[in-house]
Amino acid sequence: MKKSIIYLASLLLPVSIMAQKVTFEEYDLDNGLHVVLHQDNAAPVVTTSVMYHVGAKDENPERTGFAHFFEHLLFEGTENIGRGEWMGIVSSNGGKVNANTSDDRTYYYEVFPSNNLELGLWMESERMFHPIIEQIGVDTQNEVVKEEKRLRVDNQPYGAFQAEIKKLLFTKHPYRWATIGSMDHLDAATLEEFQAFNKKFYVPNNAVLVVAGDLNINKTKKMVEKYFGSIPRGKAVTKATIKETPITKEIKAKYNDPNIQTPAIITAYRTPSMKTRDAYILNMVSTVLSDGKSSRLYKKLVDEKKMALQVGSFGQSLEDYGMYFTYGLPVGDTKLEDLVSEIDEEIVKIQTELITDREFDKLQNKYENQFVNANSSIEGIAHSLATYYLLYGDINLINTEIEIYKSITKEEIRAIAKKYLNPNQRVQLEYLPKKEENKK
Repeated sequence: MKKSIIYLASLLLPVSIMAQKVTFEEYDLDNGLHVVLHQDNAAPVVTTSVMYHVGAKDENPERTGFAHFFEHLLFEGTENIGRGEWMGIVSSNGGKVNANTSDDRTYYYEVFPSNNLELGLWMESERMFHPIIEQIGVDTQNEVVKEEKRLRVDNQPYGAFQAEIKKLLFTKHPYRWATIGSMDHLDAATLEEFQAFNKKFYVPNNAVLVVAGDLNINKTKKMVEKYFGSIPRGKAVTKATIKETPITKEIKAKYNDPNIQTPAIITAYRTPSMKTRDAYILNMVSTVLSDGKSSRLYKKLVDEKKMALQVGSFGQSLEDYGMYFTYGLPVGDTKLEDLVSEIDEEIVKIQTELITDREFDKLQNKYENQFVNANSSIEGIAHSLATYYLLYGDINLINTEIEIYKSITKEEIRAIAKKYLNPNQRVQLEYLPKKEENKK
């Protein structure tokens, strides 16, 4: 009984009390590789991860899809890991492995029992130093990527909406193309082009190595130096600053998707970098509008008026700009333009009225819980440390980001909604079934 009472009391504690500060040590190798070590000996597991500062935005406009392609290609093999052996080595040593790509970065990681920390470091150093990029691997992964595109985009209901929005929302910036890229571009690329991309971006001075979990700091430093210290520094990677012209008139478009039967209406706004305070505030706007069944849009359009099957809003955080979406799937004969009007009405309320005390308290609780959950696993901590260092330029956000959310006021929420979420600043996309392309 006593244990039950203690457990219940722990659930009632404020989240901020239960959150633990994430400690870490960071330093640079001579070749420019930034290293971050986080020691947590609570469980005998360790994550080794490398985030490279290369994403879809770093591609040649005539060779889109390279960054995502490399997410696959760099599992092919190295000088010391045979072709096709990567996954087997990981699984036979009790580990798991994965990777992902965004517009801004590419991330690789392994999770091993802590007695295999050295194996994880060796494998990531092999990926960086000794990858074998040859035609057979390119051809194999080309088919893999094509199949992924068929599954996730071409044959997926509503799978093309973001690619269509990006083409409309961005005209100059490389965010204008999809991360998965063009299959025609990949087909046309030469082996030398793939090798040049690797040589340019997959270098220690364009990456951060994070090792987190059950480790000894001093021993880990020696292993990091052993496996990564001799990798040559690459040429400095420069990032172009590309500014978009502000949108001053609503852009309307249509897209016909053969995979759907129910149309959708999507609006999208170009918003500032995820590093800005405004981006944090827009996250809160999204929560008020559509987080859960008690949110404004769901209650109004799904529960009360029964105009929508689904409705919502969400932001996508990017390093240079962001995107903010609203969407709705109509019920019955509900017209798409009526859904837009109803969603806009709720946005106007946020732009002109302060949110309620109850909504404000809900926001604070949500973001405190989100903050705690992000740091509740070794994998999550490793990813956060890499992201905050490489993309935000402030690794200490892993402990302090919650203070940004806590400092946001109702008045700021109203002002930022008014600043960015106006009809003359957006794209409006009618996403239609193929057979109903002339209907709303």
